[in-house]
Amino acid sequence: MATDDPIREFYSIGDVCELTDLKPHVLRYWESQFRFLSPAKNRAGNRVYTRRELEFVMLVKHLLYTEKYTIEGAKQQLDQRRKDGGVKAAARQGLDAQTVLLLEQDLLGILQALESNTPTSD
Repeated sequence: MATDDPIREFYSIGDVCELTDLKPHVLRYWESQFRFLSPAKNRAGNRVYTRRELEFVMLVKHLLYTEKYTIEGAKQQLDQRRKDGGVKAAARQGLDAQTVLLLEQDLLGILQALESNTPTSD
């Protein structure tokens, strides 16, 4: 993930897959299961996700993969958070957590590269 990229408002399915570490078929399946995930299609027929939808994808990923909810359980959690007014904050928190994870992975990669290039003293 490049940290010098400006924040964008629209993302292709490939961009979303790269940012979330999910496969396209998973996103398409989630679109059929979660009514708030319905990306528009451009003239070429390609999905175009908004930043808000990207945040929801991250929240769903967090609910399913980290908190280990089923699809139905995740739907219930989202409905409850929507009633409580906490969906937006939770969605942003999910995206923030993924950003931190990606940064951590990038930093570990840099550290490994530096360690492999460090001359050893004999």
